Amino acid sequence: MTLNANFDERAVVHSAQVDWVPSPMKGVDRRMLDRIGEEVARATTIVRYAPGSKFSPHVHTGGEEFFVLEGVFSDEHGDFPAGSYIRNPPESSHTPGSEPGCTIFVKLWQFDMADRSHVRIDTNKMRFVPDREGVAVMPLFHDDREDVSLERWDANARVDLNAHGGMEVFALDGGFAEGGEDFVVGSWLRLPKGGASVAVAGPDGARVWVKRDHLHETPTAPAT
Repeated sequence: MTLNANFDERAVVHSAQVDWVPSPMKGVDRRMLDRIGEEVARATTIVRYAPGSKFSPHVHTGGEEFFVLEGVFSDEHGDFPAGSYIRNPPESSHTPGSEPGCTIFVKLWQFDMADRSHVRIDTNKMRFVPDREGVAVMPLFHDDREDVSLERWDANARVDLNAHGGMEVFALDGGFAEGGEDFVVGSWLRLPKGGASVAVAGPDGARVWVKRDHLHETPTAPAT
């Protein structure tokens, strides 16, 4: 399966307009944003766990990165409320589920395969730091391959989106306009390597998840 798999083009998904698709596990549904591969895939997805649902134990051969959007996500490593940012590196394993139900924004098979660093951050306990005019930043992860952060954009701020190595923006709160489209909570934007654009925050500002510099090399399906 391929979805938004041309990484030389701008891609947009307004997830609220996309139907939920059942996963192989009962009670777990998905809204797919981009994908290369079948059940084992390089994928960006919104995943919804019904109350009391869970996956069987499994290994994330290619790593898993996710941000909890709603509810509480749980596994043997802890309970992670909305606002939690998690990186489970390649070859890590867990048994995920949610008693109250939850929704997460998740990326699979997008790690350096040598990475073994676990990251578990509760962004509710962190502060934004002023970065540039109209923008404050909360760093989440950085290495030689990518940079991940939350950004808070002031009301009506004009924000340059310089995607030297590619860029993704996922709207968490508020909204913004870009490329002639309005982005609301749950909207996702991907700009290709070398791309550039300008976002204009809405009257209530915006809080967004941002990943940069991860598309220097063209993504491919997992070698399995």
